Amino acid sequence: MEQASYQYHCEKLKELLTSLGEDPERDGLLKTPGRVIDSLQFLTSGYTEDVESVLTGALFDVDYQDMVVVRDIEIYSMCEHHMLPFYGRCHVGYIPRDKVVGLSKLPRVVDIFSRRLQVQERLTHQISEAIEQYLKPLGVGVVVEAYHLCMMMRGVTKQNSFTLTSSMRGTFQNLETRNEFFSLIRSQKL
Repeated sequence: MEQASYQYHCEKLKELLTSLGEDPERDGLLKTPGRVIDSLQFLTSGYTEDVESVLTGALFDVDYQDMVVVRDIEIYSMCEHHMLPFYGRCHVGYIPRDKVVGLSKLPRVVDIFSRRLQVQERLTHQISEAIEQYLKPLGVGVVVEAYHLCMMMRGVTKQNSFTLTSSMRGTFQNLETRNEFFSLIRSQKL
């Protein structure tokens, strides 16, 4: 961000702090506007990352058509409605057609889409859609489990509820494949 734009946004955040009844010149808040800007730039850095290069930059030819699952991928995102965090876990599975992707690339794709203003339903869909588009697997399944602070801290204030979303494509729409995927993501950890 340009210095002039950065300063402008800092001034706007100082105005916001003042409108909330705070003194932006007190010790604890002096650097808060800059921290907020830096934080938001990191939390929305997914807009500047390229999913295609992540997924196509580490493809390997294989003779393998069994399910590959990476589970318990931490997600941290921000609700686009209130700009409050939601967090949880994502599980990704796919059945390769002729190529597998480096395993670390799946969590990177999850991060790219998580680090945008989001709703969980779209996040789940975008992850599965990208994997389907760039890997061209026989099938892909994505499950996201998340706690939403917009429900926990405000509004209905329900502390123990979480949201579960899924997106199943290709062979994952088959009941047997879907059941295998759900069984694997629920199995005991090592």
